Order: sequence, then C-alpha cells, then structure tokens
Amino acid sequence: MNVSIESFPNAPQGWSIHDAEAVASTDGFSMTDTHWELVGALQEYYKKVEHPKLRQVKDALEEKFHAQGGVKYLHQIIPTGPVAEGCKLAGLEVPAGAVDKSFGSVA
Repeated sequence: MNVSIESFPNAPQGWSIHDAEAVASTDGFSMTDTHWELVGALQEYYKKVEHPKLRQVKDALEEKFHAQGGVKYLHQIIPTGPVAEGCKLAGLEVPAGAVDKSFGSVA
C-alpha cells in the first residue's frame, strides 16, 4: 500500500502517518497494509459517528474485515486489541471499555 496523508481523508486534525508509525514502533511492531486499512476504517467510522461505543466500533470492524475473518483476524494482527491499538494508531479516542486498567487492552 502506498501510504500518504491523502490516503486518509477522514484523519483527525493534526494526525500524521509518522504519528501512527511512532505508536507502532513504541508498541513493538511495524505497520503493514492491514494496519493502514484498519487506521483508515476507524477514521472513516469516527467521522460518521460522533461518540462511538465499543460495541459499535467492533461491529463496524467485523463488517469491514469480514472477508478476512473479522475482529478475530484483527486480533491476530494486533493481539493487544484492534480497537484500542487501532484507535491509538489512528489518532482517535479509545472507546470506553476497550481497555481494562487492571488487565490491559481487551478490545
């Protein structure tokens, strides 16, 4: 995937590709096409829904990535939680319930 800021028309103001790469590096992985697709999907969803809830985000990702295996597939790519980590990568607010402070990412 050729990654440029133009590839992310729904990005929040101030977000950059370098921000996502820095988060990934800090969290111990490199960005792949699937990670970038997840970032774009989350940014698009957040642009449509003002205050998304965890269940809504998971359902949207399940639908978007259904052909690859849905959220279960995303958990293989991002074991720390595709919603929590994906939102961090995308520069978005992590929905309530995606992180359990006593356990870590759960979604």
